[in-house]
Amino acid sequence: MSKPSFWQPTADTQLGADPRLRAPSAQRNRDAILAVLHNVLPQSGRVLEIASGSGEHAVHFARALPDLTFQPSDPSPDAVASIAAWTRESGLGNILPPVVVDATALHWPVESADAILCINMIHIAPWAAAEGLFRQAGRLLKQGQPLYLYGPYRRPGRPLEPGNAAFDESLRSRDPAWGLRDSDAVAALGAANGFGTPEIVEMPANNLSVIFRKS
Repeated sequence: MSKPSFWQPTADTQLGADPRLRAPSAQRNRDAILAVLHNVLPQSGRVLEIASGSGEHAVHFARALPDLTFQPSDPSPDAVASIAAWTRESGLGNILPPVVVDATALHWPVESADAILCINMIHIAPWAAAEGLFRQAGRLLKQGQPLYLYGPYRRPGRPLEPGNAAFDESLRSRDPAWGLRDSDAVAALGAANGFGTPEIVEMPANNLSVIFRKS
């Protein structure tokens, strides 16, 4: 599974000196997401982030939630290098070294997690990535533990907002397997893998926090 690069390199990256990537969307949404995570994540334990991208979210969340340990991951070597660089720069001790995880893979190099985060992935990847995410989350998480998703969705009985409609069209033009997912289809995928009905939290810019808990 590959995820397109919407990251922007730092000036030093362009000179080949700094592997850190910058995701403008991460700067915009990180505090709104963190406000929700305060009420979703456990007080302590290991939080696995799938498709960590640049690594900026992991650093921001780890700094704000020092009693949790964050395990970032991504299938992209450039992303893994960026995550490691941001982690080193942060000086934080509660971020584990990033691991390579392809959400579609039958086996992940992760044996335990107390919560799983996946931000802005399932619409920028084939549906098989969502299937793999829920399959592995169902294996890793115990009863009551959360799988947190964030991003734009199609919702039954509601037309897509103009911005989301344009985004969806742009994604599908890049790859027909990408595009905004139907929230009912995602909920059904959760149910098929042992999760209850998701809690939905409205977020800025017509995004949603979708919170599943293992039944």
